[in-house]
Amino acid sequence: MPLVADRIVPWPQVKPYDKQSVPVPGTKRPGQSAHYRNGIWGLIDEHTPNSLVSLDQLFNDGLRIGKDREFLGYRPVISTNPLKFAPAYTWLTYGEVDLRRRYLGSAIHTLFQKGDLVGGEYDTVGIWSPNRPEWQIIDIALQSYNKVGVSLYDTLGKDSVGTRTNFFINHAHLSIIFATSEHISTLLKLAPKLSTVKMIVCIDKLPSEAANLIREWSEAHNLKFKEFSELEAEGKANLLQPIPATPNTVASICYTSGTTNKPKGVVLLHKNLAIATQSNLYGLELPDHAILLSYLPLAHIYERVCELCTIAVGGRIGYFTGDPLRLLEDAQILKPNFFPSVPRVLNRVYQAAMVGGSVPGLKGTIFKKALQAKLERLHATGESKHAFWDRVVFRKVQAVLGGQVQLVTSGSAPISSEVMDFLKIAFSCEVAEGTYGMTENAATCCKSWPNDPTASGTVGPPHPVNEIKLLDVPAMGYTSDDKPNPRGELCVRGANCFSTYYKDENNTRESVDEEGWVHTGDVAEIDQRGRVKIIDRVKNIMKLAQGEYVALEKIENIYSSNPIVSQIYVHGDGLQSYLVAVLIPDPILLSKIASTLQDKKVSPGDAAALAAACKDARVCSHILSTLTKEAQRNGLKGFETVKRVHLSLDPFTVENRTLTPTMKIRRKDAYNKFKVELDGLYSLGEPSKL
Repeated sequence: MPLVADRIVPWPQVKPYDKQSVPVPGTKRPGQSAHYRNGIWGLIDEHTPNSLVSLDQLFNDGLRIGKDREFLGYRPVISTNPLKFAPAYTWLTYGEVDLRRRYLGSAIHTLFQKGDLVGGEYDTVGIWSPNRPEWQIIDIALQSYNKVGVSLYDTLGKDSVGTRTNFFINHAHLSIIFATSEHISTLLKLAPKLSTVKMIVCIDKLPSEAANLIREWSEAHNLKFKEFSELEAEGKANLLQPIPATPNTVASICYTSGTTNKPKGVVLLHKNLAIATQSNLYGLELPDHAILLSYLPLAHIYERVCELCTIAVGGRIGYFTGDPLRLLEDAQILKPNFFPSVPRVLNRVYQAAMVGGSVPGLKGTIFKKALQAKLERLHATGESKHAFWDRVVFRKVQAVLGGQVQLVTSGSAPISSEVMDFLKIAFSCEVAEGTYGMTENAATCCKSWPNDPTASGTVGPPHPVNEIKLLDVPAMGYTSDDKPNPRGELCVRGANCFSTYYKDENNTRESVDEEGWVHTGDVAEIDQRGRVKIIDRVKNIMKLAQGEYVALEKIENIYSSNPIVSQIYVHGDGLQSYLVAVLIPDPILLSKIASTLQDKKVSPGDAAALAAACKDARVCSHILSTLTKEAQRNGLKGFETVKRVHLSLDPFTVENRTLTPTMKIRRKDAYNKFKVELDGLYSLGEPSKL
């Protein structure tokens, strides 16, 4: 059995920054580029020596590093009224989690064996819970006893809980669901529509009165109800040895968030997730017993793979309290080394820092000088540290996340190169746009290399587990023969990639071709250093009246890097020649703009005054001008630039069904919400040239 250290592959002493990926000779064909592979490590798969090929193997690696090492951490509640959490983290060790996964796995397997639980094509088990230690214990138990985990989005809005949860449960044929106490009543109300469910398990400890009441309510629907500790006790009394998985054992059905239509269930094998984790261990540089701060939803593949990497190296995972307003407090107590994040969070960090630093006087001057000095050094050498400016200026930014962060990753959506550069110099650590990926390739496709002076704006070369190619998109004017660099739809292949959507042959055929290439829907360019740059979208594009194609998500991402933008929805009509938008402004910056233009003090907390400012033509014109400058600075074409904007204080949320659980815009629902206002912008007629 290989040593755990053998799975971590270090960077070579000299990185070939000029050849980060290389074309495979003889693979160029008409209508597509050559196949590109990682410039250092080539292509790995499940047959590569010392590679992880199953998830139970991965957990055992973490366990072998030390069963007494801290593993899963949380802040206990010490008061419910008012809600208050302990000032320190409490930890479960690897050894304790090992025992609990055996107890839980034994109980679940026995229930399926006895016929108390009845699987469909697979023995599926649902998890409906926010991030917490029990989520990971359940998932590890399922991996260890050949069960298939199905995570339900904990962030579903009230309006969509019934329909979407009902769909997930019946589609995946769930017969047992682990849920936190706040979801139990929802499940019982849905019970008449849940034809497959036989048992509900409450993850939380309940008062005996409440537990008895729920038990009676469950029995009325012919459902069995158990508490988490009760199921663990049953497994402890009838302990079974873990069942080794094969690489091709199904591990999870992970549902996409569904921005345009019903979600798709991505069937992920043990090897898909294990080899994706292995690929992320190439070049991973974290301290011994590193800490990850877990706050991104575990129903989303990106967070799951980040946590799997942490487990594989015997690291620690500290879960946030569940309240976004306490996230920074959690970070300052936990002091994480690894902070997986998303652009919507990192953009706010950037905006807050820039607003805080852009003040008059000596403080603002020092901030600008420090910023300029570090950016020049970054672009010249790739070095993100500076002994003087880190101590004088940027340690305050670093302290926001606890002061010990060594790796920040940005995933799930594009982020601007300006924001990436700032984050690198502000946190003085590796900040990677990636891994770039999707549910269908286990969040693993490309990743930028550390200390690359010009990496920002790219997602780096393909991972060691992947090869990529570009397909021509004639309708959008992108070809693999474009100069100076090939362009086209990005396709990816590798042992981490899925092969089927659950019970969905049509979408499977559209996404995966006969050679195993997954078509991502992203348009990319491969630059002369072998790095991938995402430049457009094939999916979710629309054609304006004059025949020009526009990728609305790309445009939204560009505008979102501006501090005034809290949220933005860009809308196009095929009968019109220009774009319009709904913008939810940052209240602090909106108050400053309104105060200046209206010549009176407008407070960020004065909702009525801010609402009035949103209707002020001067304010709208000023913000539109700001957006136009942002568009020009990022090279948007005239037809890609928003020409009219509606300001609103009514945000896009999961609750009002305008956001997916992974915080992406639901375009149809967003349009319906602001249909009157958007149609009103178009009714004004075509604007004059700006």
